Amino acid sequence: MRKYQLLIDGQFVSAAGGQTFESVNPYTGDPVARVARGQKADVDKAVAAARKAFDEGPWPRLSGEERGRILKGIAEKIEAASADLVSLMIEESGSTYRKAKGEVWLSGKNMGYFGKLAGRETTKPIESLSKPGVSQNLIAREPIGVCAQIIPWNFPLQMAIWKLGPALAAGNTVVLKPAEETPAVAMELAKIIAESELPPGVVNVITGYGEEAGAALAEHPDVDKIAFTGSTEIGKKLMGEASHDLKRITLELGGKSANIVFADADLEMAVDGALYAAFFHSGQCCTAGTRLLLHDGIYDRFISRFTEKAKAIRLGNPGDKGTDLGPLVSKKQQERVLSYIEAGKKEGARCVLGGKAPEQPELSQGYFVEPTIFVDVDNTMTIAQEEIFGPVVSVIRFKTDEEAVRLANQSKYGLAGAIWSQDAEKAMRIARKLRAGTVWINEYHLISEKAPFGGYKQSGLGRELGEDALDEYTEIKHIHIDEIADRSKKFWYDSVVAPSPQPA
Repeated sequence: MRKYQLLIDGQFVSAAGGQTFESVNPYTGDPVARVARGQKADVDKAVAAARKAFDEGPWPRLSGEERGRILKGIAEKIEAASADLVSLMIEESGSTYRKAKGEVWLSGKNMGYFGKLAGRETTKPIESLSKPGVSQNLIAREPIGVCAQIIPWNFPLQMAIWKLGPALAAGNTVVLKPAEETPAVAMELAKIIAESELPPGVVNVITGYGEEAGAALAEHPDVDKIAFTGSTEIGKKLMGEASHDLKRITLELGGKSANIVFADADLEMAVDGALYAAFFHSGQCCTAGTRLLLHDGIYDRFISRFTEKAKAIRLGNPGDKGTDLGPLVSKKQQERVLSYIEAGKKEGARCVLGGKAPEQPELSQGYFVEPTIFVDVDNTMTIAQEEIFGPVVSVIRFKTDEEAVRLANQSKYGLAGAIWSQDAEKAMRIARKLRAGTVWINEYHLISEKAPFGGYKQSGLGRELGEDALDEYTEIKHIHIDEIADRSKKFWYDSVVAPSPQPA
């Protein structure tokens, strides 16, 4: 079993209280790693290290090109360690081999992208406001300071990179808190960071429980920004904590994405796309297309084909390359998903596939839930409105374009959505009407490091990825350089300091 300490100020140290906890393999139930249980005292040390590294260290003062070079070096180290990272991710999170391999590759690619972006120009003139001989006006983007970053368990490496990449590229320092379900993956990343050229204290990693380490980090008065990916419920609490001293905050929260299939769609492509949208990573994906909206004209044909193909999905050992769906991340998550399935049945939805844990003996130790399809779903039902975070799809019928848009937007969430149609003009028109941060047309789950990612409504605030992510980790400063040498020509001269007229 692997063992990990905390990373604070460039050193691996035990938790101040000496406590530890275990992460568990969701396929076997066996322990994967014993990890330090960080609490408030450890958070205080980590934040102090990050503050010193920001206020006194070289990192914020390095050129963007030099920071970028160091980040690219981290990307190369991720690639070099990919085999071990893939193996550990499978073991700790239940990710399938294909999902884990893709995530590790993308993580290195994403860090490399932010390494390139670090060299962008951070000071730009306001041309329309500047005039030779009168003034220059500049916009400067500067790092915010100490950033608290709290990440989830579903993409334990990629979510860390999505947070670390732009924060470090902009010159900030970080305290990273990984999910308690998947701390080992984050600590392997911490090892890579410790071996890189990053100065001590620039990145600190505290493992522990949310109510202990996470809460202490969010509340800390020396933290300048909170970045969080997770549930909307926790996001609201963090927003409340940020309000006490007006910390900057970005939140990437829940989703209940509408996957809309129109009558003119390529049926086979849409069926395959809907399977991927709903069941990728066993539905443990914030963008999962778990509300499948089908036009009345293709409803029965689509359900028949969709169900037939879903029956062929292979559950099993996530380390086997032929496995399609691995287990959910924990017993708690399995029980949560099964409770939602029961709620769907009680509310009158008809379960035509799955709806339970698998009965095969070889899967009995794992936290599996069968691919589950509900039909005859009303959009107001619990299973259509709440984020289940499991392999459960709710199929909803619509008749008109207007009804499809209304149903799609009838949600407190607005993270993503998709449209399947061969009418490009209609698809674009519908896409503009959806209240969601990402909309795919004839595609699903395709995310680029160059494009902003985030949600409308209760799916969050701010954006990850792209140049927008870098902006989220900067303060904006206006610098006015006045070039008028004659003080009598200053705009304020007559009204403030000019000699008063003498009476006649």
